[in-house]
Amino acid sequence: MFSIKHSALLLSLAVLLLPGLAYSQEQLSLEQALRIGLQNNYDIQIAAKQEAIAENNVTIGNAGFLPIVDGRASRTFSENNSRQQFQSGPDRTRSGASSNNISTGVALNWTIFDGLGMFIAYDRLEALQKTGSLFTRETVENTLATISNNYYEVVRQSQKIQALEDAIAISEARVEIAQAQYDVGVSAKVEILRAQVDYNADRSELLLQKELLQNAKITLNQLLSRDPNIDFIATDSIQVDNTLNYGNEDANMYAANPLLQRLRLQREIANLDIRAVRASRFPVIGVTSAYNFNRSENEPLNEFSPRFNQNRGYNYGLTVSLPIFNGFNINRLAQNARINLASVDLQYQREQNRVASDLARAFSQYTNRLQLLELEESNLKLAQQNSDIALERYRLGLLTAIELREAQRNQLVAENRLIDIKYQAKTAETEIKRLTASFLQQSQL
Repeated sequence: MFSIKHSALLLSLAVLLLPGLAYSQEQLSLEQALRIGLQNNYDIQIAAKQEAIAENNVTIGNAGFLPIVDGRASRTFSENNSRQQFQSGPDRTRSGASSNNISTGVALNWTIFDGLGMFIAYDRLEALQKTGSLFTRETVENTLATISNNYYEVVRQSQKIQALEDAIAISEARVEIAQAQYDVGVSAKVEILRAQVDYNADRSELLLQKELLQNAKITLNQLLSRDPNIDFIATDSIQVDNTLNYGNEDANMYAANPLLQRLRLQREIANLDIRAVRASRFPVIGVTSAYNFNRSENEPLNEFSPRFNQNRGYNYGLTVSLPIFNGFNINRLAQNARINLASVDLQYQREQNRVASDLARAFSQYTNRLQLLELEESNLKLAQQNSDIALERYRLGLLTAIELREAQRNQLVAENRLIDIKYQAKTAETEIKRLTASFLQQSQL
């Protein structure tokens, strides 16, 4: 009894004398955690970068609407040795004949018709941009739901520590009662030893529970992309929204779920790929134009070679190319595009079925846990009353230590069961909101 009282006294003095340590922990609400995660989470940042790339790609130039203009320039120097033999006349030999050539030009190529392929390409780029936006939204929804679940995991482990501390308070009172009874000669020392063993067992369980709490905090800090050693106190409690309706949420899932929306866009892209293959069967008409400048200065090899030559001018015209035969590759591409469309349809049906099944399971857990909550809240009150009565009866010598321990453990089990059911109901609620893409809006971020 001496060591227990003095330990409590020293702890109280430490709290009073070191307020900086007692209140140095960060106060972290769920909304703050979600905001930090939205700003810092690596998965969200990577998805946002990919979305930015898709957005940058949506240009008429990338789709092929604009002309291509190329410029070129060159200057070359050469030095040649020559020897010429003729049928009649003397041979001619020349050493070190130098030349200086300059060539510049600008060329324009502009496709003005390609079977509407450029329009199809632009529509495809826009669809890819929307796909990137939906992927970012899906990543945000999934990440925030994960952060929410891990935040409430911290709350759950914290509440379990509180439940253990309540149990330890009973064990401490039991030690004091056993000591007092031993002092007046109405109890044997074995009762004190048994009470101390149970008290130490509870303290050991508390240390293990604190480890679970610390690990939960580390996991949440990791999701928030910050130092895992940052300590904090989760200020929000687990409050379950009991107003969700399966029929309404099931309808919202098909309309709002970003994964299903993304797969619907993939079907649109697959259809555009089929149209692009069809467009490749049409002729391609283009406009070409060029301006060229050439100048050369040469030391003549004979009397017929010019010393200076200069040309400049421009040209323009139309080009037409028509695919006639390319080894049946267009047919092959058309078949592959149709197969890809069928594959995307199957992927959509598979994911639609999976998401609907996940939603049904989440609602099953959600409704079950709501029913259990009422039962367990009532059961906890009964367990607390039973524990209080048992402790008082033990104090009066009307109850054995084993019966008191059983009442104490029943209260702890009831508290932990209620905490777990609240957490499970909350995670089911979060999963429903994630699947119906309503988590982000309801989080008011």
